[in-house]
Amino acid sequence: MIEVTVYKTMRHEYAGFDMSGHAGYDDIGKDIVCAAVSVLVINTLNSIERFTDDKTSCVSDENSGTVEFRFKDHPSHDAALLLDSMILGLEDIEDSEEYESYIDIIFKEV
Repeated sequence: MIEVTVYKTMRHEYAGFDMSGHAGYDDIGKDIVCAAVSVLVINTLNSIERFTDDKTSCVSDENSGTVEFRFKDHPSHDAALLLDSMILGLEDIEDSEEYESYIDIIFKEV
């Protein structure tokens, strides 16, 4: 199962997120759930880097399927919007009957 933990401050600003695990929907290279989640997450990280001036840190390991992403300061409006979009896509996967058992999204206050 893929676990995504989204961190928000008391002011409801994003602080970052962690992702870990593999969906296990199908064999490696054929797992459409892992592929969908990977595309959403990687595109969001690339978009924040390219289209915003936000200072961030990101540590990832493709083999274990982990990503640890943090904002170093308050996220810009654009970065927050990009994360909103990523979470919308992830929640759509989590809300589908066919894929809900392969992803879990948790929100934590930091």
